[in-house]
Amino acid sequence: MTAPLRAPPEAGAGGHHQVLFRIVEAVPFAIALLVLVIELTPAHVVYTGPLLVATPALAAVTMGPKGTLAAALLAVVVSVITATHNHAWGGQQVYTNLFALTMVSAASFMTSRAVSRRRENELNQVRRIAAAAQDVLLRPVPARLGPVRAASMYLAAETGAQIGGDLYDAVQTRYGVRLIVGDVRGKGLPAVRAAAVVLGAFREAVHYEDDLVEVINHCGAALRRDAALAGANRSGGEDSVLEGFVTAVVAQIPEGNDVELINRGHPAPLLLRDGRVRPLTPSVPLPPLGLEEFITGPPGRLESYSFVPGDRLLLHTDGVLEARDGENSFFDLAGAMERMGGHTRKGFLEGLREALLQHTRGRLGDDVAILLVDRLDA
Repeated sequence: MTAPLRAPPEAGAGGHHQVLFRIVEAVPFAIALLVLVIELTPAHVVYTGPLLVATPALAAVTMGPKGTLAAALLAVVVSVITATHNHAWGGQQVYTNLFALTMVSAASFMTSRAVSRRRENELNQVRRIAAAAQDVLLRPVPARLGPVRAASMYLAAETGAQIGGDLYDAVQTRYGVRLIVGDVRGKGLPAVRAAAVVLGAFREAVHYEDDLVEVINHCGAALRRDAALAGANRSGGEDSVLEGFVTAVVAQIPEGNDVELINRGHPAPLLLRDGRVRPLTPSVPLPPLGLEEFITGPPGRLESYSFVPGDRLLLHTDGVLEARDGENSFFDLAGAMERMGGHTRKGFLEGLREALLQHTRGRLGDDVAILLVDRLDA
């Protein structure tokens, strides 16, 4: 069962751009108010008609039809107030300005409306493409996989997005159930591309590599090849290879009462047993995929942990741990797991989603991917 969800808008990453855009949007209204000040003071000798006429045209550049209409109405109100204050009614100039303002306002409104419709159509098309990409990259996790039941959830931090740089998958193989959760450094299409590379390599290797270490090494090699190719195409040199590293944890659940893990710089999975949570922290930290040159010892080994019937395993990305509230406090994932330990998988994920969005007031700073696995009775 998969629950691909979208976080509410206003992600933190684009805050500076949003502030700048708001300032630009305010320019037409600032001009109208400036004209009002000039006309109501001794400075009214300055001819302000062209400034008011330009107001709705400027609004149409940055705002939709409603904003353009509001700017046009404000300009008309200012014109009426200033004409009355300066006793200008009856002069040809006032009526000429009002006529020009009406014509420009109508044209600006129609243009803004057409642009708004075109943007909406383009956005709908992008969303359809994103949904199709999500079906390919983050395909539904089967509810039953051998000795476990699984569920997943994805929350994209970026406004209007459905996929990003987080990844997950769960596959039934002859070696047992194999899972991956990862997080790409970076945002946008390059992050989606890196996620696709790692997932493609994982889905291929899990079926013929008996050693889980080789599975994750296969993912790292695929990522390095793709990053090197992208760097060569951009003439970016060695730095471009380092831009695409991915933290990941790969798990294997064979028959028996254990789970085997390899962690490459990723947040430790959490094990819920008898109402208490403990992290499955690796004994030897390893660098993320794509940064294999920093491995000084063995390339990694399986670490085995007890995973008995009734246990619940949570693999997640750091978007959960780094989610902050208004007081800059981190989200308590372990505490949330313990409070919802008795929930079904669907109820657990829904409750976790609500708790996370309530903690952040609906403003996630990073994408969130969660893979939930319950060990069944033998």
